[in-house]
Amino acid sequence: MTEHPLAGGRLTPGVVRVADTVRRPGSDNSAFTANLLRLLDARGFTAAPKYLGQDETGRDILTYLDGWVPSRYQRWSDQQIAAAGALLRRFHDATRDSALTAGQPVVCHHDPAPTNFVFTDDLPAALIDFDLAAPGDPLEDLGYAVWTWCIASKHNDPARQAHQVRVLADGYDLPATDRPGLIPAVLSRLIQNVDFWTQRPCPEAAERIAWSHREHAFTTANRDIFEAALA
Repeated sequence: MTEHPLAGGRLTPGVVRVADTVRRPGSDNSAFTANLLRLLDARGFTAAPKYLGQDETGRDILTYLDGWVPSRYQRWSDQQIAAAGALLRRFHDATRDSALTAGQPVVCHHDPAPTNFVFTDDLPAALIDFDLAAPGDPLEDLGYAVWTWCIASKHNDPARQAHQVRVLADGYDLPATDRPGLIPAVLSRLIQNVDFWTQRPCPEAAERIAWSHREHAFTTANRDIFEAALA
């Protein structure tokens, strides 16, 4: 059958579409991802691919989800950001009280950036690319989502971005008691991103490290504005 390369995939090259399936090269996290997708399917979470097994070459087979996936970060509408927050909450809730959480509150996606959402009718409708999924705290994912959906130093409009930080938190229905931890979680994830790319030398690593440092500095400089929006 004809294989069509799929764009993107910073961490897993060689992902292709075959008819109505996606074939992904296996990784150290393949078994966990397979169990996670089975759990989501069993619990009625339909906004993720289904795991179908492996092909003759050992690649993981997933269902293909119709829609479009952004190729880059950009400005998003309040409606899109709220939908992303609500979808992330449904994903987390579908993993609670399962063996996969290993004593943590949820399973985290760990890369819930716009480029890992499938959009339909111009709204984020599904999550893909669970290569980094692992047990964790919801704020780990929310901090990453706030950075990649709402905060960008290049736009230099902290008031607008602070409003959208609130939109994302509201879309997720983040409890008031957890909101003081959200901006610290953003800063933590930015430092983790520096460490991540430092340990993975590649032509793009230096650029991504410098970008993470810029975003950390911008978020720190405007922290009071972002936190006031969450109060």
